Amino acid sequence: MRTDPDADAAVDAGRLRWAREAAARRWPGAAVAKIDLLRGDASARRFWRIHLARGAKPAPASAILVDLGPDDLPRYARVLGMISEPLAEPPWINLHRFLTELGAPVPALYAFAPALRAMLVEDAGEVALFDILRARGAGTADLLRAAVELLFVLHVEGARRIDSRCLAARINYDARLFRWELKEFLELGCARIAPGADPAALAPELDALARSLGEFPRVFSHRDYHGGNLYVQHRGGRPILRVIDFQDALMAPGAQDLAVLLTTRDAGSLIAPALEDKLIDFYYTGLVRRGAADLSAADFRLSYRLCVLQHALKMIGRFILFEREGKPGYTAFLPHLIAQARRILDGPELRGYPRLAAALRAAASPGGASNVGQGRPR
Repeated sequence: MRTDPDADAAVDAGRLRWAREAAARRWPGAAVAKIDLLRGDASARRFWRIHLARGAKPAPASAILVDLGPDDLPRYARVLGMISEPLAEPPWINLHRFLTELGAPVPALYAFAPALRAMLVEDAGEVALFDILRARGAGTADLLRAAVELLFVLHVEGARRIDSRCLAARINYDARLFRWELKEFLELGCARIAPGADPAALAPELDALARSLGEFPRVFSHRDYHGGNLYVQHRGGRPILRVIDFQDALMAPGAQDLAVLLTTRDAGSLIAPALEDKLIDFYYTGLVRRGAADLSAADFRLSYRLCVLQHALKMIGRFILFEREGKPGYTAFLPHLIAQARRILDGPELRGYPRLAAALRAAASPGGASNVGQGRPR
């Protein structure tokens, strides 16, 4: 957490000075024409777009300066003691190396300054998949299919090739982590969306949900695979996807990334149920064709629904916490998350969560304004 504005300003000035020098070394003769501070999402990291004037060696039009933030590991890994510190290198660097070897479309690393906790990386562009989904632009279904197909690189090739050198191999999205993520739903979410519910009565059902998720086979998982972390660029007139924000990758059930992609935030209102169903089938069929299906079709569907439910509950609590921390806009997604949780709990496959279903049924209507924050983060 940054507490000294003057010290922060001095560190930022050092990072910007380093970025200018790094650009000059990488592309001799290139000059920095302009620097824009970018609006990040919810993390403690910060980003600047470095606009470049091309030199003798062709330089890109821009690059991104990344402040890696104060911590290497995410809070859950630190609180749960999932991996020992200090690390030999920041997770972003470690995961970038592995993903590059896989051939995943991650931004290139141009320069790294460990002492400054700063990187200069390739600019993945300004158009996120979420932007296209919300504009309902042409080719949306094809882009979603491409996003699902990209999961085969991570889940199939990644799972086959990962070893102990990759940090993700040492962090499991297990029952303990699934349950820890639901603390904020019990502590904050219930009081906000279902004030009549008794958190203590819901806890055993959340324990059971976490245990069920912890029993599924695991793959190399991005963990935050949503439309705000997939950017769309055009090359040769064709759209391609670029993947960012992969530093928290771990080993998780394969359905987790798919559930986040198709249902997080307001994605469920942007992706028709028929398309969601087709994309689930496309993913599972792809696993079968690659000899990587560890579950039956019915069990995979169940794992998907459980992942959707856990993620929706987690994010209800998380977005309320963000609001308390002064990060506006995220509670605008609460109606969508409530609707996702209700949808799953009302389905025929899940009958073991009666108290949770009753609490969500009594929650404020997804269309109600009382529980919805104003604005929405991009």
